[in-house]
Amino acid sequence: MKEPAVADSACLIGLESIGHLELLRMLFEPLVIPPKVQEEFGVTIDWLLVQSPSDRMLVSVLQQVVDSGEAEAIALAMERGWRLIADDRKARSWAKRLGVHVIGTAGILVRAKREGLLSSVKPLLEAMQQKGFRMSPALVAEVLRLAGEE
Repeated sequence: MKEPAVADSACLIGLESIGHLELLRMLFEPLVIPPKVQEEFGVTIDWLLVQSPSDRMLVSVLQQVVDSGEAEAIALAMERGWRLIADDRKARSWAKRLGVHVIGTAGILVRAKREGLLSSVKPLLEAMQQKGFRMSPALVAEVLRLAGEE
């Protein structure tokens, strides 16, 4: 079952770079991004809805600790009560402090495998790392364990 979510740009860029952006569409509906994330991503896709957060004060406060795209995404996810897709450690931490449920790109790969959309996550993790997507060895090991591929 698909759930609504708000995405930051890192997962969009990472999955698009390896040709698996469609996973987001298969797992989340609607998938909303704020204007700053659209600007950072730079690609217009019909199923990615662009919407602005209404709480500009919260965005301003969050911009003191995370970048503008992350601040808008956190505020929008909080307003909607939806899951946030984010990878930046600081952004994830602030979102969680505000009560927002968070999933990262690696978690999306695990979920996609569990739902039968992928046969293996390891080659995708490797491809993302080759494209410059940074993941700690501990995260890679945990993702492979969760995916049953250790």
